[in-house]
Amino acid sequence: MSLFTSKLLRNGPSATRVREPLGDRIFLLVVKLMLTVMLLVVLAPLVFIVANSFSSAEAVNAGRVKFWPVEFSLHAYEVALSNSQVLQGYYNSLIYAVAGTLISVTLTVAIAYPLSRKTFFGRNVIMTALIFTMLFSGGLIPTYMVVQNLGMLNTRWALLIPGAIGVWQVIIARTFFANSIPDELFEAASLDGASEIRVLRSVVLPLSKPLLAVLALMYTIYQWNTYFDALVYLKDPDLFPLQIVLRNMLILNSTRPGAEDLAQQLEQMQLVSVLRYALIVVSSLPVLLIYPFIARHFTKGVMVGAVKG
Repeated sequence: MSLFTSKLLRNGPSATRVREPLGDRIFLLVVKLMLTVMLLVVLAPLVFIVANSFSSAEAVNAGRVKFWPVEFSLHAYEVALSNSQVLQGYYNSLIYAVAGTLISVTLTVAIAYPLSRKTFFGRNVIMTALIFTMLFSGGLIPTYMVVQNLGMLNTRWALLIPGAIGVWQVIIARTFFANSIPDELFEAASLDGASEIRVLRSVVLPLSKPLLAVLALMYTIYQWNTYFDALVYLKDPDLFPLQIVLRNMLILNSTRPGAEDLAQQLEQMQLVSVLRYALIVVSSLPVLLIYPFIARHFTKGVMVGAVKG
């Protein structure tokens, strides 16, 4: 038995552990400190908002709430969730987010898959035209006229169709299909007589779950936070998404229109401050609940196509 083997058996695996150089340890320490500071910078406002949303209006207006609720109260959430405008806006935003995500992901895959195939004639020209739209657009007035002439003005379609396809998402999907799906799978499917639609449905999509998770999250966040398009194209309050409702409440202070007496007006003024925090939490909650379920696929999908092989 060699001297090294006898020492390994006597001291265990820890005896062979290589000590990291001092420079690497300092570098890792600096990185951890920077990440900790960044975490605190991001986390502190979130904790502050949540703490204020669960506090009483008197404590919030007096500035006594920091990072823990003072005089715990759910009154702001009761007012927010009992407001018919908030509930209708929540319902509309869910429709826009779900329907918009399904439409956008379907159209993005439909255009990105052909562009990823080397046998598709004219794919470079089409890709150049798509990238051109990232640099130059028609502008607000021409887009408004197109939406108006198509009869989508003041309808749900105005928020679903004009921004259905994102060029950046098309590039991500095209890169994934081109670099992450082996050509041998396409050749095998072709030999078996499968059509392109069958290949896409039975071969490509089952292997593209990380990509679909990334696209779904991107489009869902975009649709959930949509604000400007709704402000331009919608006039019917029953079609307003949650973001427009929040704007009317937080900026225009229209939480209780038509307050009859001074007491109601004063109560509304005191409630506005804490109601703002509660509405922020309510509007952010769906995205925060969705993300943990697709975080694993999202992390993998972000690096999609970054390195071939």
